[in-house]
Amino acid sequence: MGEKMLNLTETSSILNVSETTVKRWAREHLLKSVKNGSEFMFPEPDVLKYKEINDRLSK
Repeated sequence: MGEKMLNLTETSSILNVSETTVKRWAREHLLKSVKNGSEFMFPEPDVLKYKEINDRLSK
């Protein structure tokens, strides 16, 4: 069974950053993503792990 995939809007909402920032992180390979046509999709476990790391670093 595959991981739940999040779209750009869901991912930016979870990470509390703009969609432009999420796209940049994806292009820079800071956040794991796959392209579905012209749309970025993000594995939910990776997004949550990225959020956890960013939350720790911002404290």
